[in-house]
Amino acid sequence: MHPPAYVPMSEVDRRFMAEALALARQAAQAGEVPVGAVVVREGRVVGRGHNQPVACHDPTAHAEIVALREAAHTLGNYRLDGCTLYVTLEPCAMCAQAALHARVAQVVFGASEPRSGAAGSVLNLFALPALNAHTVVRGGVLADEAAALMRDFFERRRSEQRAQAQPLRPDALRTPEMAFDAVWARAAAWGLARSASRYRHDLPALQGLRLHWLDVGPHDAATTWVCLHGLQGWWPQWGPWVAVRLSNGQRCLVPDLVGFGQSDKPKKRAWHTPARHAAVLAQWLDALGVTAVCLALAPGAQWLLAPLQQHWGGRVAGVSHVAAEALLPAADDWANAPFPDRGHRAGPLALAALAG
Repeated sequence: MHPPAYVPMSEVDRRFMAEALALARQAAQAGEVPVGAVVVREGRVVGRGHNQPVACHDPTAHAEIVALREAAHTLGNYRLDGCTLYVTLEPCAMCAQAALHARVAQVVFGASEPRSGAAGSVLNLFALPALNAHTVVRGGVLADEAAALMRDFFERRRSEQRAQAQPLRPDALRTPEMAFDAVWARAAAWGLARSASRYRHDLPALQGLRLHWLDVGPHDAATTWVCLHGLQGWWPQWGPWVAVRLSNGQRCLVPDLVGFGQSDKPKKRAWHTPARHAAVLAQWLDALGVTAVCLALAPGAQWLLAPLQQHWGGRVAGVSHVAAEALLPAADDWANAPFPDRGHRAGPLALAALAG
């Protein structure tokens, strides 16, 4: 097998590969493998794409395919004669064959993919004469930058997986991650990606239980909101409301109370007291180094206000009681996801009784 061809890059190559790298970073921010692609014709970008198979539930939604589809739509032709496809990673067999079918004149990629590359690393579809192809392929354009992006992404993912591989207390339950897949797919409409998830279990008040929250928006924002869900909710309840805050450049911290959402769920109702939940949230903010917040309360969260003010002292800059109309209405497709059976509902049942 011949390795991919590497030739000196031109300024044109550098410019368009830089745009593909920017798209790859968008994929990484959305929790997708960071690959980006652009299709160029006569010096103009006619198609853009980045990896999105997870968000789209589409195994074909690779960066190249997305960019080729957009280019075909832009040009009004499924044949992309005279076009160059720039992609940050060596194409797989599916994407290489798609470029050949589209009659792309040239494919230029960044880093090699030794495990699945179909432009010379594992096989070279572009060099098979039986395919009657006339696509030129070149590699190595901004390869170091593309490889670093992939390396950083997977190192971060491994680190997050290690951090999240926390033991489960024998007197608690943990909803499987796959139960939340449909909710995360829906969250894309609010600008929320799975990469916004955070977990920790080392706060004294947690006693080894795992707390989950979302951290979205700039950390240096002038306003930081803490959004507390109601007794029938968890973080998706806040999706539409948070989207507006993000568009205004604000930061939102959206915890799942212990017993709710993606947090661990003690089996015994006796664990749940207002003081204990307030202590968890106070230690959590201390650990995050957040000194001033605006508190947003969903309907049904008012029971936490008094104990929180006691634990948080002067940390609360303001309190907003958010109307139900501004939040996601309860529906089976998200509200019941954390509770596959009655045993997982000890928290909601206990707190509903306390709230009266």
